[in-house]
Amino acid sequence: MARQERAVRTRRAILEAAAAVFDERGYDAATIADILARAGVTKGALYFHFSSKQELAQGVLDEQFAEGGVPHRESKLQELIDVAMVLAFRMKRDPMLSAGARLSLGPGMRDIFGGGSVPGWIEFTRTLLLQAKEQGELLPHVDPAETAWILSACWTGAQIYSQTLSDRADIEERVSAVYQHICPSIATPAVLARLDMAADRGERVGVEMGLAPGSAALPPQPQPALS
Repeated sequence: MARQERAVRTRRAILEAAAAVFDERGYDAATIADILARAGVTKGALYFHFSSKQELAQGVLDEQFAEGGVPHRESKLQELIDVAMVLAFRMKRDPMLSAGARLSLGPGMRDIFGGGSVPGWIEFTRTLLLQAKEQGELLPHVDPAETAWILSACWTGAQIYSQTLSDRADIEERVSAVYQHICPSIATPAVLARLDMAADRGERVGVEMGLAPGSAALPPQPQPALS
């Protein structure tokens, strides 16, 4: 059991180091030597868990969905907003998410990773929107698949613009604005009146989840990436 726990910790340390290096330098410029130095593990330990740089990058992408979602909400549209706002809150604090975005969206990455985490996020969004429509939260004209594509594209665009213009300093405000502009076009008036789309929503849900300052269960926070 102790050996298994060590293996899990080592694998996580390697993934976190890889995420930080990919986030700072990009996939092409990152090297195994960089990742080894950041992780503080031997080459043998790294290759025990990952056979190549590409497999390491895929591991970082897979982590986008490995940590679970936000707490269950009666309103599935609110749950979707909570996911978007928690991601915005974490994006400027967690290199794992930031690296996942860079690996998914960078030049040439589609040929290597087939769109990275983008297809998964579109499908995740579509599923929540479908549940919201089944509960009567969406206007009759709303197509969950089409809206999922649009919301995902808008979230990604807000993230990229925020990174380019402010090093993600305003990402929570920008993502909040995306939902405040789109939700009146898709939500029924009664649901819209109850939605919390404030810029600090991600931080408040993060406290609830133990991810943000103010939580009694705050885990150690990774160092911000320098990209």
